[in-house]
Amino acid sequence: MTQQPESDRDLVDATRRTLLANERTYLAWLRTALTAMAVAIGVGRIVPGVTSVTRWPFEVVGAGFALLGVAVLVYGALRFLRVEQALAAGQFAPLQVKAAVGLAAAAAVVGIGTLAIVFLH
Repeated sequence: MTQQPESDRDLVDATRRTLLANERTYLAWLRTALTAMAVAIGVGRIVPGVTSVTRWPFEVVGAGFALLGVAVLVYGALRFLRVEQALAAGQFAPLQVKAAVGLAAAAAVVGIGTLAIVFLH
């Protein structure tokens, strides 16, 4: 059995699906960034405002979530653009391991910070 070449329509459809997948991935980065920023408001402002606790630990962890949100937002946008450029050139743009590990480490730090202040207060 010989393999038949893909039609132009199949190639256009595959390219369209890939571009739309990249767009959905960008929107996931954006949702993650906005969620981190919402958590920043909750941890840094709302929790200390409705409880009688020392404010500064919550504000520090809230600021950490806000910074994480900004980092995710910026990296997601840069990643989206890099993948778009790679697709236009017929190439592949792998996820940068250092960036992925850095974002995961930052999320772990603010997550552990949140657990610490919740259990210590």
